[in-house]
Amino acid sequence: MPELPEVEALTSALSRRMVGRRIDRCELASFAALRTVAPALRDLVGRTVVDVRRRGKFVCVGCGDLWLVLHLARGGWVRWYDEVPAGTARPSRSPLALRVGLDDGSGFDVTEMGTEKRLALWVVGSPEEVVPLAALGVDPLGPDFTTDRLSALVGDTSATLKTALTTQSLIAGVGNAYSDEALHRARLSPYKRADKLDPAEVARLHDALRDVLGEAVQRSVGLEPSELKGDKKQGLQVHGRTGQPCPVCGDTIRQVSFATRSLQYCPTCQTGGKALADRRLSRLLK
Repeated sequence: MPELPEVEALTSALSRRMVGRRIDRCELASFAALRTVAPALRDLVGRTVVDVRRRGKFVCVGCGDLWLVLHLARGGWVRWYDEVPAGTARPSRSPLALRVGLDDGSGFDVTEMGTEKRLALWVVGSPEEVVPLAALGVDPLGPDFTTDRLSALVGDTSATLKTALTTQSLIAGVGNAYSDEALHRARLSPYKRADKLDPAEVARLHDALRDVLGEAVQRSVGLEPSELKGDKKQGLQVHGRTGQPCPVCGDTIRQVSFATRSLQYCPTCQTGGKALADRRLSRLLK
């Protein structure tokens, strides 16, 4: 799943290529992905791109008084072309959801792999008209994400830390992978209640989030969109590394599986050496 660092790098790459260029083609290949009716997708054609920005995990392409907003969900991504395929994008069973072509022949496809079709597209007058975007919480790399702000956020929820970190209305842009990474660096159990953190733990978590995300952004910005997924995997310390040694203590990284996802953690670093039961309502094994 693309998270804040990958979406930040993607918007940076798209901005370099798109700002100042006119949209000549905008072809929908997945009717389920488009969440708005008016303005129409075709209303973007003929407009010049003036801005590309990230908000949480959303990509926002500004074309004057209209915006194309993308949410890549779990299996979505953008494939850039220096020369867009000549064929018109049409509804089919392929992963293609949207094709955009620019006046110099370049452009991109928005695709979604897998069976969960959650990728979403909006055409709006302002990104804030997109309800889930308007409901986003604080950006963890923004200046207003302070230790005090994090303390207030986690103090208001009895959810587990894993759930709190991935709740977009609290903290925007953190998903499954980077929440695992931040919790490991902060030496906190994913199942610790968020409202039970003491001030020292809040400070560790704040610093871990800023550092993990900031390092990932520095590593990925400047890469081609096709390189970002591979770079993300190489930079992870615990997520997706079940059975491998923890790079900090050498203990074996463990996994907790859910219906459609999993989390990874180090027992020695995070749970006092105890393994977490592999079920959704897990408790520390006695």
